[in-house]
Amino acid sequence: MKELRDWLNDSSIKNTQGRELTYNSIQHLLKNRRYMGEYTYRDIVVPGGIPAIVPQDLFDQVQERMEKNKKALARHKAKDDYLLTTKLFCGYCGAYLCGEGGTSRTGVVHHYYKCVSVKKKRTECHKKPVKKEWIEDLVVRGTMKIVMDDAAIEAIVSMLMDLQSRESSSLPLYEQQLREIETAIQNMLNAIQQGILTKSTKARLEELEATKEELETRIACEKLEKPKISAEFMTFWLHRFHKLDVRQKTHRKMLIDTFINAIFLYDIKMVITFNYKEGTTTITFADFNATLATQKTGSDLDCSTAPNP
Repeated sequence: MKELRDWLNDSSIKNTQGRELTYNSIQHLLKNRRYMGEYTYRDIVVPGGIPAIVPQDLFDQVQERMEKNKKALARHKAKDDYLLTTKLFCGYCGAYLCGEGGTSRTGVVHHYYKCVSVKKKRTECHKKPVKKEWIEDLVVRGTMKIVMDDAAIEAIVSMLMDLQSRESSSLPLYEQQLREIETAIQNMLNAIQQGILTKSTKARLEELEATKEELETRIACEKLEKPKISAEFMTFWLHRFHKLDVRQKTHRKMLIDTFINAIFLYDIKMVITFNYKEGTTTITFADFNATLATQKTGSDLDCSTAPNP
């Protein structure tokens, strides 16, 4: 499309405003369905509504070619994907560590994560940049170490089951009330079988039946909104990650996206926080510091030699 743009501009062909054509102009021309005779007015589409100047098969070939080029470009960019983007934070100032590339004197391209505060000189932060491959490998290995540890998986499942029961505070109450209502209904039925049947007895029974139906509806809604997951299913789901091949980029990305919530990186240590359910909010720098003040967490990197910046 760039070559086509340049050729048209060199041929002094202008757009409708009399200006030179741009890359976006060419893209719009190639995607314009009017050229194959399709007329559109608001939500109404009329095939063949206007004279076609481009055959349908040629138009389709162009769209297919553009889509292939788009995917090829995406694959090229994916070679330099920074898997920890939006999850890696500076342990000193709390800013993001963003991906950055640089070329050495020998022409070799290197990729780093660099603190945004240092990059844009916002604060006095002096966090050193870290090599992309090194920090990503370290995070993946640390996460897989937990995933492969059956004792750790058992502890995680136990904590998740406890968290699940505490989160669903209304359901146990509804279930207890339902049991009490069912007991009261059974007592009323026993009284009726013994011949005790009055207007007030009948009214009370109808009231209990209506309350029972309401509670059953509430319980069903609660279970739909927050379905309980068994410990067996949790264990099975976590064990699936045993089969990941962390040499593959897609598997590494799946592992990081699933488990990693936020990473706070210092020059000599890092703290990794993990997700405990889908949609978990990313822990803030303030929350991280508050937690760190009350308990010792984190992993010293003494055993993993830091690379030269």
